[in-house]
Amino acid sequence: MKTLGKSKNENLEALKAVKNGEIQKVLQFQRALESIIRKAAEASRNQIESKCKELEDKIIQEKQDVKEKGDMLERFEDKLIKAEGNRAQRFVCSKIAQKKMNDAESQISKQKSRIQLSFTPNQSLMNYINGLKGLGVTTKRRLDPYKIKYMKDFNIKVADDKSECCSFGCCITQDNHLLVTDFYNRKLKRIDLKTNAVVDYCKLDSAPYGVCCSCKHEAVVTCGYSNKLQFVSITEKLIPTRQVQTSHCCYGIAIKDNKAYVTNNGPELYIYDISGRLLTTISQDNAGNALFSLSGHVTFNEASNKLYVSDWSTGIVCIDEVGNYMFNSIDSDMSKIDGVCVDGTGNMFII
Repeated sequence: MKTLGKSKNENLEALKAVKNGEIQKVLQFQRALESIIRKAAEASRNQIESKCKELEDKIIQEKQDVKEKGDMLERFEDKLIKAEGNRAQRFVCSKIAQKKMNDAESQISKQKSRIQLSFTPNQSLMNYINGLKGLGVTTKRRLDPYKIKYMKDFNIKVADDKSECCSFGCCITQDNHLLVTDFYNRKLKRIDLKTNAVVDYCKLDSAPYGVCCSCKHEAVVTCGYSNKLQFVSITEKLIPTRQVQTSHCCYGIAIKDNKAYVTNNGPELYIYDISGRLLTTISQDNAGNALFSLSGHVTFNEASNKLYVSDWSTGIVCIDEVGNYMFNSIDSDMSKIDGVCVDGTGNMFII
C-alpha cells in the first residue's frame, strides 16, 4: 500500500508539471492568434489608407479640372468682349464658348456625386469567435499500456460472395457501424457492432483497399491499382456515387477538414480536396531524402494534428496536416509495419 501511495503522489506531481506545460501551450497559441489578428488589422488599415489616397488624388484632379475649365471660360469671355462690333467673330466665339460651357457643365455634373469610405467588419468571423468554447480540445491521455480483455471474430461473408473474404481496410461510422472492404468480392460491407452481423453491402466495380468516412453520410474507398477513389453514400443503404480517377495506385486513406490523404503503396502520399482535386504530393523530407518506400495505411492524431503513415520498410512516418515532415520512428523489435491507428488520446496502435 505504501508503494501504491508513493506512486499516486508521484502521479500528482507529474500531473502538476504537465498542467503547467499545457497552459503554456495555450498561452503560446493565444499569442500566435493575437499576432495573426494584428496582421489582419494592419492589412485592413493599409487598405483604408490606400483607398483614401485614391479618392484624395481623384478629388484633387477633379478640383484642378474645374479650375482649368473656369480659366478657359474666362478667356472666352474676354474674347467675346473684344469681339464687340465684329458680328462674325462674336458669333464664332459665342458658339465655341457655348460648346465649352456645355462640356464643362457635363463634366462638373458627373463630379457632383460624393464618395466616402466604409469599413464593414467581418461579422461571420466575429460570430465564429463568439461561438468558441475554447482555443482547442483538452483530452485525458492514457499512460499505461492497454490490456486486451477479449477478441471478436466477425463473419463478413454474405450469400452472393463467390470468393474468400479478404479485407485490407475498415473504419467506424458516426452511428457506430463498421465499414469493411472486401477485396476479392469487390464489396464494401457494413457491420452492426451490436450484433456483429453484416447488415448491408454494395458491389463495387473495382477491388477496394482502404476506406474512411468523409462525413456522417459518406465514405471514400480506395481502389488500388484501378487508380480510383470511390465515394459511397452510407445513409440507409450503401450506394456507390461518384468516382475520382487518379494517376496512381490508391491504397491507404485518411480524411480531415475536407482533405483526403491517400497513399500509393509506394514512395508517395497524395493530398486531395474532397472534390477530388489534387492539392500536393509528398515524397521527400526537408533535406530531399525519400520519406516512403512502401507507404501503407494512414491515420490522424486528433490530439496533435499529426498524420502517421505506416511504411513496410521505414516504419512510421509523421508529418503535419499540410505535409511538412516531422519525424519517422521504427522500433528494432518491429519490422514490416502495415497498419497504424490512434485512439482519441494520442496512443498509437500498429500492426
